[in-house]
Amino acid sequence: MNASSPQGNDCHLSTKSYFVCGLIILFVGLIAAIILLASVPPVDRDSLTHHLYIPRLYLNHGGIFEIPEIDFSYFPMNLEMLYMLPLAFGNDIIPKYIHFLFALLTSAFLYYYIKVILNRTAALIGVLFFLSLPVIVKLSITAYVDLGLIFFSSASLLLIFTWLKDTARVRYLLLAGACCGMAVGTKYNGLIDLLLLTMFVPVLYQRCSPQDKQSNVNAFRYGTVFFMAALLTFSPWAIRNSIWTGNPLYPLFGSIFGTEDTSVLGGMNFFLVRKFLYHESWWQTLLIPLRIFFEGQDDNPKYFDGQLNPFLLILPLFAFTVHARNNQEHIAKQTLAIFSFLYIILAFFQRDLRIRYIGPAIVPLVILSIYGFNNVLILAKKIQKTNVRRFVFTILVLVAGAALLYNVFYISSLFSKVQPLTYLSGKTSKTDYISHFRPEYPVYQYANQHLSNNSKTLCVFSGNRGYYLNIPHSFDFHNNQSILCNTIKRASTPADILIYLQQNGFTHLIIRNDLWQQWLANNLSTEKRVLFERVRSNNFHHMFSYDQYSLYEIHSSPQPSQINPGKETP
Repeated sequence: MNASSPQGNDCHLSTKSYFVCGLIILFVGLIAAIILLASVPPVDRDSLTHHLYIPRLYLNHGGIFEIPEIDFSYFPMNLEMLYMLPLAFGNDIIPKYIHFLFALLTSAFLYYYIKVILNRTAALIGVLFFLSLPVIVKLSITAYVDLGLIFFSSASLLLIFTWLKDTARVRYLLLAGACCGMAVGTKYNGLIDLLLLTMFVPVLYQRCSPQDKQSNVNAFRYGTVFFMAALLTFSPWAIRNSIWTGNPLYPLFGSIFGTEDTSVLGGMNFFLVRKFLYHESWWQTLLIPLRIFFEGQDDNPKYFDGQLNPFLLILPLFAFTVHARNNQEHIAKQTLAIFSFLYIILAFFQRDLRIRYIGPAIVPLVILSIYGFNNVLILAKKIQKTNVRRFVFTILVLVAGAALLYNVFYISSLFSKVQPLTYLSGKTSKTDYISHFRPEYPVYQYANQHLSNNSKTLCVFSGNRGYYLNIPHSFDFHNNQSILCNTIKRASTPADILIYLQQNGFTHLIIRNDLWQQWLANNLSTEKRVLFERVRSNNFHHMFSYDQYSLYEIHSSPQPSQINPGKETP
């Protein structure tokens, strides 16, 4: 009996070691897969309209400057400032790696926290689950900023927990506030963090303090310290916007600061938007906070432009099935659950909800998922009947496997979609790769090569994707209004249209023809369409076309019809 016991322990340790090694191998393989997927030229919309485009404009200008026609340029840009360094050397893939780095930093925080409250194995499972979530993988291969927001938000929340263990160590509270300010300075969604965590600090202080040390004055004071630390960290962006527009949070809260509110938070009621755009009933819209865990689809705004994992909702339900070891752990679990719930609800009321907008709620949900899985294991171990206990453990292993396999299948599908190996092997050129995803690219390249810096191009229905266009240009659509279309509506003669174009310095046009024709048919009378067609035929000299995109040169006098023999596809 005594002799066999050590052997059993050795076997148990050996099995556990193999399991941990397997998790580490999966973790390394996941990182390698993400790096491969990220090692292609940027083609994601927000990278080309904002996160890489604005920094490139700053570099071309020689510094930060106001760009009134691009609302994105007023957003806080902590991560974009980091992207400027590799962009200055002509590398636009390294920004993706920088963005992915914040996912790894979040994983480090997550690993340390779960290891302390549970164990190393649980921490590894939590990190692997988090890093392989579809939305995290998708963000990790883009030059967006949401992973920075998730990191700073998670760091702020977990540092508050650290401070609560000894409230005399105010440096942790100050650091938590600074991280929250960095979250706001990374993306305006961080304002939700600022609101929630500023309210949480005094409440958590009161709940975690011994009854004889509770003080409303101290609770308010600590909440103020946190808020001021966050505000000070965010202040450079608020000062910039105040100088430019008079609104420190421009383009948000225009009604408060007396500026135009062009944000996605303003305008039409959220329920009406879903009804008119996607024909949803009120109850379908109301269930979105649950639907996002099951119905997400990449690149489909109707289904929230991203994917989560159903187990991210299911497993946290078991986080409270076993009593916490102490009061602080119980409060921490409650805080994680309340923070996640409130963050999702507040993000839900944005007019155009994307799954990445609830990013800061993901880490708390992952922690609660690991709590939930661990609690079910604890309950299973208490089952007296061996066969039943083995059956339950088998079910748990299958659940854990299903949760990870869901993520693995998604990553596998990404390889088919992103096609990194054909690009990295040299089978597909950079031009062909980008053109496959962004058919305006060949037209942009032609314009870059044949137009001078003295020209100015008006881009119509190009999705405001300007990163690859190096010549002076402007976009036609601003605040969902077509400047060119409105000009045509007001014009009485072809000269009126030409005068507008010339007064604004436009020498060329890039137009996506199919969408432009649809827009004309739906928004202009026959008379106005005929008027524009006269201008197009007589004064727009066709230079180059690819797919549905065409480049035209604008002439003030009628020109003979000429077509440059550039590459043209139907």
